[in-house]
Amino acid sequence: MKKLIRVPCIDQTEQWPTGCESVSAVMLLHHLGVNISVDDFIRDCLTMQEFQLSDEGKMIGADPRKAFAGNPYDAESMGCYAPVIVEALRRALPEDKNWIIRDLTGVSMETLCHEYLDRNRPVVFWACLEMREPEEGPEWYLDDGESQFRWISNEHCMLLVGYDENHYYFNDPWQHRGTVGYARALTEARHAAQYAMAVTAYSEEEQTGCRLI
Repeated sequence: MKKLIRVPCIDQTEQWPTGCESVSAVMLLHHLGVNISVDDFIRDCLTMQEFQLSDEGKMIGADPRKAFAGNPYDAESMGCYAPVIVEALRRALPEDKNWIIRDLTGVSMETLCHEYLDRNRPVVFWACLEMREPEEGPEWYLDDGESQFRWISNEHCMLLVGYDENHYYFNDPWQHRGTVGYARALTEARHAAQYAMAVTAYSEEEQTGCRLI
């Protein structure tokens, strides 16, 4: 049996080369019936902080748990972590419903599948680009000029939309992949390498748009 939530795909590659988190969040919002563009989401909802060189020659950048490090239009930028997307979704969701936003970081894959996908709730999901090996670095200083942050490179965000016995299925916004399946064990390893971060949002009303095939 294969469970798949049909969500329209958005490709990030040309317009938002480091915008996988925003693009995945917007795909989730579209599933929820929220009419918002990726550009509007980035401009109005996403907290960002550009890199700067200090007078001492230190590279100063954002804590990705608090802001996007760089900006999603820049291929040399980094990205952001789950708390930033939680706050961006909070800004993006209209006030016409009682929305619930969940930071699912550390939640097991079994729970993501059976407590969320089975209830028609796609999940913004951190793993690695093309399921490559994670790489440590680069590093930069945070705003205090003393604390350092080490990025885990090959970070990538997708929208988790389904599963079967052998694969998890994602709307992968990179290189026009569309909906693609990745092997379970590999996906779980890459997800763990990016701190097992995940986020979802839904209303208290029943969700629609899912089918069993």
